[in-house]
Amino acid sequence: MEFVVIPALDLKGGKCVQLVGGDPNKKLIEEDNPVETAKYWESLDARRLHLIDLDGAIEGARLNEPIVKHIVEEIDIPIQFGGGIRTLEDAAALLDLGIAKVILGTIAVNNPTGLLELSEKYGRDRIIVALDSKGGKVVVKGWTEGTGRRASEIASEFEPYVGEVLFTNVDVEGRMAGIDSDIIKEVADATSLGVIASGGITTIDDLKKAREAGASGVVIGSALYTGKLQFEKAKLMER
Repeated sequence: MEFVVIPALDLKGGKCVQLVGGDPNKKLIEEDNPVETAKYWESLDARRLHLIDLDGAIEGARLNEPIVKHIVEEIDIPIQFGGGIRTLEDAAALLDLGIAKVILGTIAVNNPTGLLELSEKYGRDRIIVALDSKGGKVVVKGWTEGTGRRASEIASEFEPYVGEVLFTNVDVEGRMAGIDSDIIKEVADATSLGVIASGGITTIDDLKKAREAGASGVVIGSALYTGKLQFEKAKLMER
């Protein structure tokens, strides 16, 4: 199975940030030039960039859209983008803009079959469903509203409409304390879709555990920005 290591670039207030546990009041990292950061990851031969508008995810308004457009113009590697995509029309506009893959959370979880038209027009491979887990259950609306269902219960419902699942374990997100490989395996075993794992990945051992659990890739943020994990070493796991 292909395994890809994807650096994260989270936007908030026009800056590149990393939050602890998704809490907007707990910034672990804050950098001033997101475009240069995106170009840096490209220069290290990242195969994809994970780009999130946190203002869109948390507040519902994609305030960082001008920066997103600039990043699309400046780098050539595929971008998977999420945060504040509230309608299918929004998703289509982003795909038309040049975003390689849109990450849909709330609108997808609330209405999986609604993705049919989007997938027919753009292809399943350009759509990723975000299943964010908190306390073992999927949460939506910027991690503020529970669904009462586990990601493993939901994942297979999206197989006709999307190409991948982005599974984020909010409980370990940004804490750099390792991963829960059991819950990743639970999701990977429940679907034929590729599962990209996010949250808590800090060491090469975490990468190995995620791959062994069945993940097709990982998103790494805080560990890269703090230097706890070197991207060049992490990329060796792709071979």
